[in-house]
Amino acid sequence: MTQTDTRDLPPEDFETLRAVILERRGELPKRLTQVAAYALDHPDEIAFGTAASIATSAQVQPSTLVRFAQHFGFDGFSGLQLLFRARLRGRTSSYEERLKTLEQDGAALAESTTLFNGFVAAAHRSIDVLAAAVDPDALERAVTLLAQADTIYLIAKRRSYPITSYMAYAFGKLRVKCHLVGTSAGIDDDILAMATPRDAAFAISFAPYASESAAQARALALRDIPVVSLTDSAFSPLAACSREWFEVVEADHAGFRSLSASMAFAMALTVSIAEHRRRS
Repeated sequence: MTQTDTRDLPPEDFETLRAVILERRGELPKRLTQVAAYALDHPDEIAFGTAASIATSAQVQPSTLVRFAQHFGFDGFSGLQLLFRARLRGRTSSYEERLKTLEQDGAALAESTTLFNGFVAAAHRSIDVLAAAVDPDALERAVTLLAQADTIYLIAKRRSYPITSYMAYAFGKLRVKCHLVGTSAGIDDDILAMATPRDAAFAISFAPYASESAAQARALALRDIPVVSLTDSAFSPLAACSREWFEVVEADHAGFRSLSASMAFAMALTVSIAEHRRRS
């Protein structure tokens, strides 16, 4: 009697599928990698979209969705979609519903108040997702790694830069040596050239990813300088070169994303590093 290869069996839940996708991402063809990245970054769209709308958003052909599902053991795309729908089952009053209620009530409110309520609700949703997304063991490993560094190099550009800027301020108050990469003098590469394997880096980048930040993190990793990163996808260029990486997806309102969850994570990390150093 032959045993069924477990790779031929479809995952039973979303978390198992996510783990399998991450395990196999290096062997996926280009188009299937596109679908994988879209599926992990937009699970709600996979759950409720049509094959045509999802294919358009992921910039692939509908037949590619079928190939993707079959690659992970499903008979077709509809079987994969049921797994994504099951992920959402059991939710009661979601933040999406709260946002919808705010929008419906918005006609009776001033425009600025409606926007304020929308951004507050989106911030709540972001932080709620963050609390469930961060692995405590991974966080402890990241804190230990960064706390043991002689100097922490903070790498970020564009939307991510305010986070590292505030971390640098907090590290200064906490007497933790750091270098903020992203100076107006344009000497980032010169600053990073001073890093040694006794140091470490914390890098942040969200889609569309800053190519310079990814290149700097990659260059440090190649020199055996450990990198911890904060990003918004398992397929982010930072994930591939980081010893530890954390995924934070900020909810948006009216097309704008805040930094609520990202800032909360960054400050928890900053203070935890200082406490670890103090205890040691």
